[in-house]
Amino acid sequence: MARLFRWFGDFRRKKNRGQNGSSCPQPSSRATGPCKSRSSPQTTVAAAASSSRRFDCKSRWSKQYDVCICHAEDDVIYVQDLVAYLELRPHSLRCFLQLRDLVPGGAICTELCQAVRQSHCWVLVISPAFIKDPWCGYQMQQALSESPKANGRVIPVRMQLERKDYPLELRFMFGIDVGKEKENGFQRIKRAILYNLEELCRKNGEEQQHTDAESRTATAGNTADSSGPC
Repeated sequence: MARLFRWFGDFRRKKNRGQNGSSCPQPSSRATGPCKSRSSPQTTVAAAASSSRRFDCKSRWSKQYDVCICHAEDDVIYVQDLVAYLELRPHSLRCFLQLRDLVPGGAICTELCQAVRQSHCWVLVISPAFIKDPWCGYQMQQALSESPKANGRVIPVRMQLERKDYPLELRFMFGIDVGKEKENGFQRIKRAILYNLEELCRKNGEEQQHTDAESRTATAGNTADSSGPC
């Protein structure tokens, strides 16, 4: 009986240690165990801040939106899920969504045109309903006129549409076929948007460096002239 009580006591102590302690032994100041410690919250925040700085530049904030989502009314559920994904931290992309961001009482053509002009890039959700919607065609033409060189700022997203039914204006562009992989499609769309923003900020940085170099050269020339013989 005494042995049974000792076994029961040992069992309870081991159970309590399993509930209260971690499965990995606590590292001492000298020895390091095989378990790796998780990243601290400070490290995670610092990494997120470093990533966000790549997309922080004057050119980006010169427009109201990072991306304008052009879609048909039938695809609104898909688009709402997409926008919710794009607006997640740490990047918190600024998206134009028609049902949410159109000004009540405003002229539709004016509001849509303004949204296109105030965006850095445009996601066109090409579906059978998109092909039939004249307002979608209007937005597509506006986006193409803002980016006539097809430099990646127009991002066609093909959804439930055969390649042969693609708009003629977009057939020369590489697009994203979301197919049945919804989450993977969201990730590809986000990567395309972030690539455009990173390129925008990179060019902005190069222009700023060039401007600063010219300013330093001009300042040095003025200093040399002022210090010359009278």
